[in-house]
Amino acid sequence: MDTFTKRLKIFTWHIHGSYLYYLSQGNYDIYIPVNAEKTEGYVGRGETFPFGDNVIEVEAGEVRNLDFDVILFQTDENYLQDQYDVLSESQRTLPRIYVEHDPPWGHPTNAPHPVTDPEVMLVHVTHFNKLMWDAPGLDSRVIEHGVMPSAMPYQGKLDKGIVVINNLPLRGRLLGLDIFEKVRKEIPLDLVGMGAEKYGIGEILHPQLPDFIAQYRFFFNPIRYTSLGLAVCEAMMQGMPIVGLATTEMAVTIKNGYSGFINTNIDQLVSDMKMLLNEPEKAAKMGQNAKKTAQGRFNITRFVTDWENAFREVAVKAITNLTTT
Repeated sequence: MDTFTKRLKIFTWHIHGSYLYYLSQGNYDIYIPVNAEKTEGYVGRGETFPFGDNVIEVEAGEVRNLDFDVILFQTDENYLQDQYDVLSESQRTLPRIYVEHDPPWGHPTNAPHPVTDPEVMLVHVTHFNKLMWDAPGLDSRVIEHGVMPSAMPYQGKLDKGIVVINNLPLRGRLLGLDIFEKVRKEIPLDLVGMGAEKYGIGEILHPQLPDFIAQYRFFFNPIRYTSLGLAVCEAMMQGMPIVGLATTEMAVTIKNGYSGFINTNIDQLVSDMKMLLNEPEKAAKMGQNAKKTAQGRFNITRFVTDWENAFREVAVKAITNLTTT
């Protein structure tokens, strides 16, 4: 069976559980390392996500003895250190892709990307990320998020907004802690996520999250600077109106007055939230528009097809290079 038709074997690390879950919906097998210490990237399948049989745990010390078709890096640590710890020398020459989950954390326009090897494909999760990273000479492209349809549709009966961010109290201005604190003085908001216990709720596991947030009137994303969060895409797919900052990829994801509201003026966003609380019918209509947007832009079939095409492209390119040299 040739590379064009065989089921590919992808090696990666378990970094973002929800992203790995959606990635695993594709027609390929994903191998992830696990160690006794369950250090970052080595936690294995875990118990949070309903992974299928195509997500396969491998003891970290056994990784170098297996055959893979593509290596997928997801963090700087994967690329700069982990590959030398667990991969054999020959495995490190396999077709490689680095998926960049984040925008530059240093200078927003002049930060050089850690990948400089032109043999590595660089995949960004948003066009904003690709625009901002300085990565000359690399094969850079965008595969936008894909999320599963929600089994629990938007209800919107609760006169509150919901915020879904892990460890917000520890992550400060970057993720909008100050904005959240300011807004909740005027608008009833609940916060869900690890480390959110001081606000009364705390963590809700990903499989149970749709049922929980469906009751809220709108989804609020106070994050100043990040990639487009999967939680935003999931809420849109569920049919929730979205309120957030007109920064990063959010600026081209939410259409004002159609699928929600975005602005850099927090006072205006507070006014918009009050309208959503006072006019549930308008909120529901905007939620339906957000769902239409998500179905067209973030559907899971497009996502896994894009990824399978990328995996096959680098695999075929590697074989072609070998046969022509």
